Amino acid sequence: MDAGCPFITCAIKKKGLEFCWECSESSDCVKWHNHRKFSREHDTFVCYQKLEDNIAYIQEHGVDEFQKIQQIREQLLNEMLGSFNEGRSKRYYCIASTVLEIAQLEAALIQAKKESKCADIKERSKILHRILDEIAKKHHYFLKLRK
Repeated sequence: MDAGCPFITCAIKKKGLEFCWECSESSDCVKWHNHRKFSREHDTFVCYQKLEDNIAYIQEHGVDEFQKIQQIREQLLNEMLGSFNEGRSKRYYCIASTVLEIAQLEAALIQAKKESKCADIKERSKILHRILDEIAKKHHYFLKLRK
């Protein structure tokens, strides 16, 4: 039995859509509703905390604008990995760059750079982790995968 993605099967194969955000039935779709409900409490291999926000943004502004934002997130992630990764923080920084707002990420990086000017890589990583954890706690984000 092929356990493919039910959303790809429905949106792309059956309806010829790019994804559920283009479907006129998405607001009433039980499968889509159940997936979003599950995603508020659990993560699988991708962080889904911002799924509904991302879908709403795409519906309002389009995929191209969403992609521009993702490119900014990628740049910020690369900066975190290049300057603050002690070799064990890649997943954590990937989740942070997905979940936190761009302005929050930028502010965290600025603060971490100021606080870690003379620090070694392990200390720089601890500083950025602390700053990101503080932001996450304040805004009720999860920076570790929930199962």
